[in-house]
Amino acid sequence: MESKTNIQKLIQAGESDKIEFKLSFNDEAIETVVAFSNTSGGSVFIGIDDNGKFVGVTVGQETVQNWLNTIKNKTIPSLIPDIMEYRLDGKTVCEIRVNEYPVKPVSFKGRYYKRIKNSNHQLSVHEISEIHLKSIQTSWDAYPYPNATIDKLDLEKVSKFIQKVNNSGRFILPEDEEDALRKLRLIIDNVPTNAAMLLFAKEDLLYNVHIGRFKTPSLIIDDKILRGTLFEVVEETMRYIIGQIKVAFEITGETTQRNEIFEYPIPALRELVLNAIIHRDYTSPVDIQIKIFDQSISFFNPGKLFGNLTIEELSTDTYQSHMRNKLIAEAFYLTKDIEKYGSGYIRIRKEIQAYPTMILNYKEVGSGFFVELQYKKQKISIKPTDNVTENGGVNGGVNGGVNDGVNSLLKLVEDYPGIKSAELREKLNVSQRTVERWLKYLRDEKKIVFKGAFKTGGYWLMK
Repeated sequence: MESKTNIQKLIQAGESDKIEFKLSFNDEAIETVVAFSNTSGGSVFIGIDDNGKFVGVTVGQETVQNWLNTIKNKTIPSLIPDIMEYRLDGKTVCEIRVNEYPVKPVSFKGRYYKRIKNSNHQLSVHEISEIHLKSIQTSWDAYPYPNATIDKLDLEKVSKFIQKVNNSGRFILPEDEEDALRKLRLIIDNVPTNAAMLLFAKEDLLYNVHIGRFKTPSLIIDDKILRGTLFEVVEETMRYIIGQIKVAFEITGETTQRNEIFEYPIPALRELVLNAIIHRDYTSPVDIQIKIFDQSISFFNPGKLFGNLTIEELSTDTYQSHMRNKLIAEAFYLTKDIEKYGSGYIRIRKEIQAYPTMILNYKEVGSGFFVELQYKKQKISIKPTDNVTENGGVNGGVNGGVNDGVNSLLKLVEDYPGIKSAELREKLNVSQRTVERWLKYLRDEKKIVFKGAFKTGGYWLMK
């Protein structure tokens, strides 16, 4: 039991996420007890006003037992807290202390509450589901996908995943696709889980990334809906972003080697894309939204910060991350697409250090999470002796000495109508991001056009 001195110190600190004052025992006190049990525990002091003044409470022979019975009967699952009696400044004060309940949430009169700072907040249906899954150490993506069967999975995609995992050195999976999925708990009783379908389904599921290039919030220059398996969507999203942002060229050495310097650090952008896709709330019908402006890029994904993580904690390098989608996160970890659980924002902050004017903003908005990289005037940190040529996008790169590459690409489109960007990359033996920049330049010049569906279409000469 706490000493009288420690109790007085707790009370003097005032109401908080773990302390509440009540003049008398009533339904509001029980509501607070439930909120504490659904969060991280706490104490309700009876006989103290809102200012922390000792008013006292009358406690008879059966009072404590009656309080316990009332709490037990009005809560589901039934709570049985500890109740202590103190004599402070000549007044009787009671403490109702409850620990965090192991299997949440607990309800009071059919309603569910959690503690946020010094007040109680009623949980929504969605929050009730999330807190329950978290308390039983599972996640939505571990549940069977409705009406799914193994034949709805693309085993070729699974095979490529197995090869990538085994090459990563983080885990060794059996070569048989179904055995590998069972080992990772992506198949349970021959039924694919939500995670398995999101990662390897044959057909596109209706979980979209809505991405676009904007001049102003109301003036859209380009707009796309990306959908597919999660690994595919990450790569498609990165290709789109790289094709839209500006690039500078750094000329170094006597051989005039050209290094590309992008408008934003590419590793930071990839981390933001991965965070949006891995941590989004897949029970929400809202799309991930990515907006690219002249001097900013923003990401919105449905689902607030998961668990008890706060915006303030996320701003430190010691924050503890909680996984909303454990199996999806594990899959990306095993392929080395993410380096370490809960370290994404630490790496993002390190990456933008080379961009002194760049600002990273993030906040919870409505039922989702919003993050933005922005700058007022680009100033990339490079050595003073380097010669840097900046451009406003692809045009500068073309004018800087890659006309031969663009002309070669244009000739391939002429010779192979409907050719895809991946085929162009192989034939030209250049990086995908280089192909995307050249394609964007030729589209802007009205020399080529993309026809067909996003995943199956190709490029044609403009008439």
